[in-house]
Amino acid sequence: MSIAQHVQDAWNKKASWLIVLRPLSLLYRLIFEINKTLYAVGLKKKYTAPIPVMIIGNITVGGSGKTPLLIQLVKYLQQQGVRVGVISRGYGGKGPFPVLVNALSEPDLAGDEPCLIVQSTHVPMAVGPNRQASIELLLKSEKLDLIISDDGLQHWALARQIEWIVLDQNRGLGNEKLLPEGYLREPKSRLNRSTVIEHTKIAQSQRNMHLAIGQPYLLNLNTDLNVFDPNQYFNVVVGIGFPQRFYQTLNQLNVKQYQTHEFADHHDYQIDDLTFNNQDAIITTEKDAVKFKVLLKQYPEFNIPIWVVPVEAVLSADCYDLLKQQLQQVGIQFS
Repeated sequence: MSIAQHVQDAWNKKASWLIVLRPLSLLYRLIFEINKTLYAVGLKKKYTAPIPVMIIGNITVGGSGKTPLLIQLVKYLQQQGVRVGVISRGYGGKGPFPVLVNALSEPDLAGDEPCLIVQSTHVPMAVGPNRQASIELLLKSEKLDLIISDDGLQHWALARQIEWIVLDQNRGLGNEKLLPEGYLREPKSRLNRSTVIEHTKIAQSQRNMHLAIGQPYLLNLNTDLNVFDPNQYFNVVVGIGFPQRFYQTLNQLNVKQYQTHEFADHHDYQIDDLTFNNQDAIITTEKDAVKFKVLLKQYPEFNIPIWVVPVEAVLSADCYDLLKQQLQQVGIQFS
């Protein structure tokens, strides 16, 4: 287990030894607040895009359900006639940046989440660490009404008109400490200044979402299997921020017999990562499957069945009502 994974495991368990990292957390907060203040008083310049920008982010490190939410919102806006584009940092991608993402883009260049977003929605999308450059590239190629930023909540260099924060109640805020003592990117008071979407099946807020599990599908078709059997034994291969959520998903699918193989978020998979002493089927997430597709092209002889579990964000009616109101306030009307 890498140091990063060891620390993340300690975050999830709220390990007491994390207190030794408090001096680093205080330093992190100091630097964070100074940087934020420099943008607030104008000593550092913000970029304001020529069209409204909506940020979907979180205040925690690791998965919160942000990407499924973004995908669902893009699909909804497309149905309403809103010309929407997406930008992202492109974590895990090597660039060169900025770059436009299309259905044929490789995740090792553009990042796994951007590839998943485009494959799911066909939305115009640009990625790169410089959000201004990504927006300018996107607007050169498309006429848009709205830009959604996948993450970037703490990227103060980008002005925004709308902020949605996804709060996964299943994971919560951990020990409520800032990095690296805890997994908070910002103090929890930040939740009071943005729209919070509660990610949970048992919601306490009217603005909530949960993930609906779809029927698992086979990624590689050169196998004899065509029916998903939850009673078989699986190798679970997962490289996401909060893998425990995927294990809960498997339990809901009545998948009980499996061995886990955890990798870091945005892991650069190699074929050896999918090769085990047994010949049991592999089961994984859609985000991981984006990278597995590339490996299967490189190794067409690989015939271990790989099952993919799709999920879809289901939003409460209040989320859509609020979105419509917020967009109207920035001059965007539904058709």
